Amino acid sequence: MIQLPTIEPMMLWLYAAVLGLLIVSSLVGFLLARRVTSDKARETVRNLNARIKAWWVMVLVFALAFVVGKGVTLVLFALISFYCLREFLSLTPTHPRDHAAIAVAFYVFLPLQYWLLWINWQAMLTILVPVYAFLLLPVLSVLWGVTENFLERTAKIQWGLMLAVFCVSHAPALLLLDLGEHKPIYLLFFLITVVQLSDVLQYCVGKMFGRTKIAPNVSPSKTIEGFVGGGLLATGVGTALWWITPFSPLEAAGMAAAIVLAGFFGGLVLSAVKRSLGAKDWGAMIEGHGGALDRMDSVTFAAPLFYHLVNYFFAR
Repeated sequence: MIQLPTIEPMMLWLYAAVLGLLIVSSLVGFLLARRVTSDKARETVRNLNARIKAWWVMVLVFALAFVVGKGVTLVLFALISFYCLREFLSLTPTHPRDHAAIAVAFYVFLPLQYWLLWINWQAMLTILVPVYAFLLLPVLSVLWGVTENFLERTAKIQWGLMLAVFCVSHAPALLLLDLGEHKPIYLLFFLITVVQLSDVLQYCVGKMFGRTKIAPNVSPSKTIEGFVGGGLLATGVGTALWWITPFSPLEAAGMAAAIVLAGFFGGLVLSAVKRSLGAKDWGAMIEGHGGALDRMDSVTFAAPLFYHLVNYFFAR
């Protein structure tokens, strides 16, 4: 007889709340799409509904991973890293002689990073990409003797590997932390919920009340009002989730604020990279809302910061 995985009641309640929020959001988006009349309003509602659809996909996929366990969660994030790395390197032109370095990045360092997560080798996990990949990848390129734009070409591969693999892998790395009676799976839920909700709320508040552009040449849709209002709302949600974490309410507020701030700058930095390459989106994986890296840009900055804060202050 096949034994089905057991699901904790707390996780069921959390996902019931998230699904309820998504259902309400989808209904609101549906009604708004039928009511708006101007082209600008239609575009705003279309973008909002695309974000909601992306949330449905992410929540269902993450729910499956949480239910099945650590192995599927690691495979899920490894696939996310693969698609993010592919999108990054697809938009950043490289030389044909760099193909060996790119192949090693995809098929050696990416799976090795997640294998280290599987065997819980945390010391090597934190230095594999920033030390060994950093040193080896330019060696693989320089052996071909092509010096044209060498620094720029090498930096693109290193940046892609750092963002898509090293940074993203810090999200499932939360599962390795020893938190005593608290289960680390809820920290992953905390991180993903706060960082993605912050993204949506900043967009919504910015569209409703935004007047002052933060960086109009980088990301015209980001405003001070949206950042402050959406960030405070997301921080409030994180504070309300303190009971699933090892944090006190005040500590949960501080952690959520750190996630919001890091996620905001992650999105801003990667928007600057896209603008420099003349691209609107990283890819087209999510219909109407770009690629995997468009949805994970905030996570790339927030996950490492959150992991190290928790590891330093709360892990045994």
